[in-house]
Amino acid sequence: MARSTARRIFSATAVGAVAAGFVVAAGVGSAGAAPGSATWTDGSSKFTRTVSNSTPAVGETVTVSTKFERTGGVVEWLQAVKDLHPTCLTYVSGNTGGPEVAPDYVRVTGNWPVYPNIDPKSQTFSFNYLVTAACARATPLMTTMHYSGSLGSGTYTDKGPTITVAKDATTTTLAAVPTPMLTGQSVTLSATVTGAAQGNTVEFYDGGTKLGESQINAAGVGTFAWTPATAGARSLSAKFAGTAVANSSQSAAQNVQVNAPAGTTVALSVPGTALTGAPVTLTANVAPQNATGTVQFKDNGTSIGSPVPVSNGQASVQHTFTASGAHSITADFVGGSGFVNSSAPAQTVNVSVPDVATTTTVTAPGTAQAGAEVTLSADVTPHPGGGTVQFKDNGADIGSPVALSNGTAQLPYTFTTAGDRSITAVFSGSAGFAGSTSAAQTVNVSVPDVATTATLTVPPTAETGQQVTLTANLDPTNASGTVQFQENGTNIGSPVAVSNGAASLQHTFTTVGSHGIAAVFTGNQGFTNSTAAAQTVTVSNPVVPDVSTTTTIDVPATAVKGTTTTLTATVNPGDASGTVQFLDGQTPIGSPATVANGSASLQYSFQTSGSHSISAVFTGATGFLDSTAPVKSIAVTDPVAQDVTTTTSLTAPATAQTGQQVTLTANLDPANAAGSVQFKDGNANIGGPVAVSNGKAIAQATFNTAGQHSITAVFTGSTGFKSSTSAAQTVSVSNAVAQTTLTVSAPSAAQTGSAVTLSAAVNPANAAGTVQFTDGGSNIGAPVQVSGGAASLQHTFTAGGAHTIGATFTAAAGFTDATASTKTVQVSVPTPDDTVTTTTATAPATATVGQSVTLSATVAGGQNLPGTVQFYDGDTPIGGNVALVNGVATLAHTFTTEGAHLITARYSGGQGVKASVSPAQTVQVTAGGGGNTGGTGSAGSLGTMFGSLGGS
Repeated sequence: MARSTARRIFSATAVGAVAAGFVVAAGVGSAGAAPGSATWTDGSSKFTRTVSNSTPAVGETVTVSTKFERTGGVVEWLQAVKDLHPTCLTYVSGNTGGPEVAPDYVRVTGNWPVYPNIDPKSQTFSFNYLVTAACARATPLMTTMHYSGSLGSGTYTDKGPTITVAKDATTTTLAAVPTPMLTGQSVTLSATVTGAAQGNTVEFYDGGTKLGESQINAAGVGTFAWTPATAGARSLSAKFAGTAVANSSQSAAQNVQVNAPAGTTVALSVPGTALTGAPVTLTANVAPQNATGTVQFKDNGTSIGSPVPVSNGQASVQHTFTASGAHSITADFVGGSGFVNSSAPAQTVNVSVPDVATTTTVTAPGTAQAGAEVTLSADVTPHPGGGTVQFKDNGADIGSPVALSNGTAQLPYTFTTAGDRSITAVFSGSAGFAGSTSAAQTVNVSVPDVATTATLTVPPTAETGQQVTLTANLDPTNASGTVQFQENGTNIGSPVAVSNGAASLQHTFTTVGSHGIAAVFTGNQGFTNSTAAAQTVTVSNPVVPDVSTTTTIDVPATAVKGTTTTLTATVNPGDASGTVQFLDGQTPIGSPATVANGSASLQYSFQTSGSHSISAVFTGATGFLDSTAPVKSIAVTDPVAQDVTTTTSLTAPATAQTGQQVTLTANLDPANAAGSVQFKDGNANIGGPVAVSNGKAIAQATFNTAGQHSITAVFTGSTGFKSSTSAAQTVSVSNAVAQTTLTVSAPSAAQTGSAVTLSAAVNPANAAGTVQFTDGGSNIGAPVQVSGGAASLQHTFTAGGAHTIGATFTAAAGFTDATASTKTVQVSVPTPDDTVTTTTATAPATATVGQSVTLSATVAGGQNLPGTVQFYDGDTPIGGNVALVNGVATLAHTFTTEGAHLITARYSGGQGVKASVSPAQTVQVTAGGGGNTGGTGSAGSLGTMFGSLGGS
């Protein structure tokens, strides 16, 4: 006993404060909980400790409670309780009283009474803890408590009860074993262990015989490559032996059959000789002819491309040698189901280097003049060590052959006659370099233009309305072309053709003042342009007497009040200018009307009925006398009410697309017409009637079918307005066309003779059509059909230098064409001295559909290697070209289909470095499975960390 014997006695009146603010906290555990308890006494105090579950699992919450009772003596006031627990338990309950929380205990303070014979006869303190993975498994873990009160304190060690954390449950599942299996051929066994940790070991068994073991990865998967040695029935299973924290588990057995494969032979057929850069065919004949499997061709022990499937007993590959010398070619057959592997005897191909192809480019000016010397230049690439260039004009030699210097030849040349000349350059070739002929360049040769001088002849004065002659004289007199006359900078009429050294124009001035006249000569071919010095013409008006006029009016005999009536005045002579003021009696009607072509009119509405005397007074402009028309009478009557005639016109777009909203507008005349408009497509209504507002009715329409749609607008007038129907308008409706975009991908570097992948991506992915790849604007191969928004092409460059790769998408119906931005590929020519590289691909042995994995490729052979790596799944490119970083290229990839996937990596090589291809790596991809994602159950009321029970 560690309790202090000091005692303090309190009167009954001190019992008032009973743990106010605390409630019982319910423990949370598993359905199969095994509670534990421990009881002891110390003097007149009795202690009972309970654990809601003494065998919990990781992740469960347990409740530890201590009940305080008095078996005799006096009341004791509890002032502090410290609950001690293993440090792997984490305190999870909260309390408004602010408990003290440490890694191995929780302590609360207060003033709680416990009486021996009246309530409260007990106090219970409860604490909730989360069981963490840090706890040792299958090992009793001690709990206990300390306290202090008004009668002393108690320090208790190892009172319990103990908590024993259960080991984690595990399950082991053996993935479906690939069948049929053959002796001597490897098969990958895969097992998934749930509940175990990464790095734990799973074992594989054939009956009671252990085949091997593997550490599991982060996904709980372990694999083992097994090669059966004998035929017969097998019972395969996977076992997890368990660890200090996890229980053991075993998969169900899978019964499979191992068969012995059939024997095969391979015969190899290759050419005896070949040239670097020129493809040849390598063929392997496999017997028996029905054998299934693949053939891996090799050149001096290095794989040539990927394994080739055997079809009808034969497998062939196109191969381009990049280095000269003797090449030992072999073929290894890897049998499919039921067939053994075999190899063909080596065959030798003697490879030599062909002359290097050259490209000749000629440079000449686009234009030249006869008699003036120009320079013709030719460039040959790659630069040969020698040779000559013969320049040609329309196929005829120009001078003697010119020796090359640093790949360039130049020739000064003077054309003697005019016309278009076709200039070419022919390179003779030299040791190790083939000859070549340039594309033709056209030079337009002309004779120099003759200089001209223009002079202008005009009268110094003129009158408005008087016709005068403007003349331009050209020197020399045989100059041909046109003259544009100008007045104060504005063209007068059209250009006048020059004849016999002169061009003339008849012109009438309409305004007085000083007029600056100019003449601009535009020469025909062979003559220069020129401008004459400007001349001034002073223009005045002629003096003429005023002209007498007479005015008459034309008005209707009757009119209706409020209805517009036309009043017309006729002035003689017809060219008289001025204004007419109409009068009703002595009162002016409206504003003065301008006379035009001897007539002036006024629209007028009489506001009173009766007889109206109408006259008109003409006020003449300069040169015309005034005059007054005789009076005429109009009898004005009150109007008779009747419906107003309306006119409906329709505005609709000429074209539209299905699904596109368009606007239909009906316009009413008069604009105050009241009523509604029903728009129609043929005989079918478009929506409901639309009310007319301010002379318009507007509706939105969407066409669902393509074709010709006849649209009309039918106006139904309200009281006082007649109905009317518009003329039909035709809307041509077409199906919507989806816009597409195109991007092209190509490696940044490549080598002649080594195939690379060119790919193009079309957006949207459902776009149908073909992609034509180009190199420098020239087509590469045939158009490639787009599938799933992508198209790719294997291409082998035959010439070094910078190649501009482009792609053009030709769309099927419903999609637009698109052109991609170009990519530049720097192509180098490999030589026997180029650095040899080896590429190794790394991929996980297994993967899950829909989950990302990392593929990597390591290229060995030197430092700071140029070029890129393209990953492949079989013959299908994965993603784009990946740049090397310290000789390594990595790519994140997600498989979308189950089964075995053969992953290779192809290194492009670069200047001075040879390309290389990795051996294939097999990734076994399985379907992703759903699982219990776990969760937390209700922890009961965790608002407080402990509670106080009243006396019992």
